[in-house]
Amino acid sequence: MLKRLSALLLTPGLLWFARAADPDPAHLLTRYCAGCHNDRLKSGQVSVTGLRADAIPSGAATWEKILRKVRTGEMPPPGLPRPAAEDAARFTNWLETSLDRAGAARPQPGAPPAHRLNRAEYSNAIRDLLGLDFDHASSLPPDDAGYGFDNIGEVLTVSPAHFERYMATARRVSRLAVGTFRTSAAIERYNARGAAAEATESLPLNQRGTITVERYFPSDAEYAVVVRVRGNPAANMPPPKLDVRVDGRREKLFDVVISQAEEAQNTRNYEFRRKFTAGMHTLGAGFLNDYSKVENGVVARRLFAPPPPTPASVDYVTIAGPFNPTGPGDTESRRRVFICRPGPGVTEPACAGRIIGRLARLAYRRPVTAGDTAPLMKLFAAGRSESGSFEGGIETALRAILVSPGFLFRVESNPAPGTKRKVTELELASRLSFFLWSSIPDDRLLRLAGTGKLRASLEAEVRRMLADPRAKALADNFAGQWLHLRNVSGWRPDPDKYQQFDEPLRTAFQRETELFFEHIVRQDRSAIDFIAADYTFLNERLARHYGIPGVRGPYYRRVQLQTPERGGVMTHGSILTVTSYPTRTSPVLRGKWILENILGSPPPPPPPDVPDLEDKAAASAKDLRAALEKHRANPACASCHARLDPMGFALENYDAIGKFRAEEGGHQIDASSQLPGGAPFRGATGLRTVLLERKDQFIECLAEKLLTYALGRGLEHPDFPVVREIRRQGAAREYRFSALALAVVNSVPFQMREGVAPASLAASTSPFKR
Repeated sequence: MLKRLSALLLTPGLLWFARAADPDPAHLLTRYCAGCHNDRLKSGQVSVTGLRADAIPSGAATWEKILRKVRTGEMPPPGLPRPAAEDAARFTNWLETSLDRAGAARPQPGAPPAHRLNRAEYSNAIRDLLGLDFDHASSLPPDDAGYGFDNIGEVLTVSPAHFERYMATARRVSRLAVGTFRTSAAIERYNARGAAAEATESLPLNQRGTITVERYFPSDAEYAVVVRVRGNPAANMPPPKLDVRVDGRREKLFDVVISQAEEAQNTRNYEFRRKFTAGMHTLGAGFLNDYSKVENGVVARRLFAPPPPTPASVDYVTIAGPFNPTGPGDTESRRRVFICRPGPGVTEPACAGRIIGRLARLAYRRPVTAGDTAPLMKLFAAGRSESGSFEGGIETALRAILVSPGFLFRVESNPAPGTKRKVTELELASRLSFFLWSSIPDDRLLRLAGTGKLRASLEAEVRRMLADPRAKALADNFAGQWLHLRNVSGWRPDPDKYQQFDEPLRTAFQRETELFFEHIVRQDRSAIDFIAADYTFLNERLARHYGIPGVRGPYYRRVQLQTPERGGVMTHGSILTVTSYPTRTSPVLRGKWILENILGSPPPPPPPDVPDLEDKAAASAKDLRAALEKHRANPACASCHARLDPMGFALENYDAIGKFRAEEGGHQIDASSQLPGGAPFRGATGLRTVLLERKDQFIECLAEKLLTYALGRGLEHPDFPVVREIRRQGAAREYRFSALALAVVNSVPFQMREGVAPASLAASTSPFKR
């Protein structure tokens, strides 16, 4: 008996308990957890009653919750007895090892449901299929989001409105791609952002008061362009010069003179007419001379008697046409569609078969059969007869491809219930391309998958795809939702309190973080840069807002940070604004953002009977801290706010539009903080130190977000050993982004799927929510 007991205690899973003061985990759980988490109270829907250390797999869902709560310090809650830090570490290390061993022995890859392409995927798929690079999904209904992302299969439902919009969009896109789009002359207006607008990368660096328009011209034809300018230039200054460019080359240079008769509106039109070839063109207009500059984003009006001189700027642009069209032109989309032409030795049906077969193969993401192409060839014949042209027949077939389930949905074959299998190489190609590109696989991926060689070259393909410009989708769609960058465009600060905020600053906030994310992906930097980078991406407008000297011009460049006030995404203006209220900062929102998106330990919703803090525009940082301390005195609030508030207080040196401030209203800003049971820290520098001490927690949070996004489903308790394995594989390669992406791609849930009953597949949900 003693021999058997010794052998049990010395097994790896229970080795700690043989050495520790407590004989088994049941004793620790009984002492510190069972008072609240028992079968009677079941606080947080968790009971530790009956949990056994030798039966980890059967209680894995509960054990995972315990691991997370103890490791992050959420449990036991503040004010209650806690195990010594050394004992808690031994317990969590044992529990992690045990859970990961059980998970590896019995992998459960999950079964993602059928996945409708979301708006971004739909638009990108049309771009990569047909070479039409603009927003094709703007008319589609908005996508719902789940688990933080809008590519989650179970929430991507289909409504009658979707089908109507898909039909209309397919008609328009197929006509544009083929060149059968016919339109009478019409006029379109594009509004500028005002005098503070700075030049974009498509315009010279010394321009201000600009506009840039990207427009698809449906045919070779003449178009009339009108540039409306606004301003009240000083009479003793030389006339501002309006520089109009098409595709980066100067088209016109106007001396802008606004006559007395026009002073009531301070506007004037400048017009020209030119031929445009069919396809996408960029038209830009702005002012060259220094008089159009706006210092600090605010026009200095007080120096002049009324009416004050105001800088000249572009108000809007109108484009009218087409006039005298000569044909559909030689566009990128027509080159992609018409890989052959009927002629001597090539019949129309033979050529149409080649065109339709290629388009269907790319659109359906698999080889096509006669059963796929036969109905499309019938539609070609009908369209050919109705339109009287070969191109009209191709347009009809293409329209059918764009509304087919094979294009609009990602559906994988379901193995028998209770079994598991590797996804096919073609299914893997789609998983890979929608993860990294939010789009369809390219021809290379399909060829490798079709010949069974994709898995053998997976690492090389992942690296190729991350280096491809299409990987910008990770910044737009993954980072845009993980970091809440999509909220920047809709954030509206109080215009009276934050008069220096303008549209160029809003744009700069978003571009800084997007470029930062793209740099980490493209240069394969360590993911630790997200929390501790000593560089960022700035233009003159943003650098001036941050108080960083030596940055000139509107273009963005990498800037090495010389002071500790900035560093990591937590100090980016984008993050600081979307975690503020329009009238003031919010330590609670900022702390919640860090817990959810950096540490992966989101707080529960607040109790329904607890009142919100009063939102007063005049509230100072000092008053806000006092109000939150009073708020935490409520026992119902203390357990969450003890974790939320310290993270947010550390960022109080940044106002609601991300500007650094050492004091407010004559009082020094108090950015001191302390987490429960931790050492005090202060400001963004101290916060970075705290986060670096928890880098494993951050990497697991990022891995969880990446895996959720890659799979298009919520994670369940069998997935969390996979998350920890992604963290370990990342650590072996200095947490480089490619290492994390490769670990996701090579993981069991990404490489495999399990069989479920059809009803379960259609209504798949994730009951285990972190």
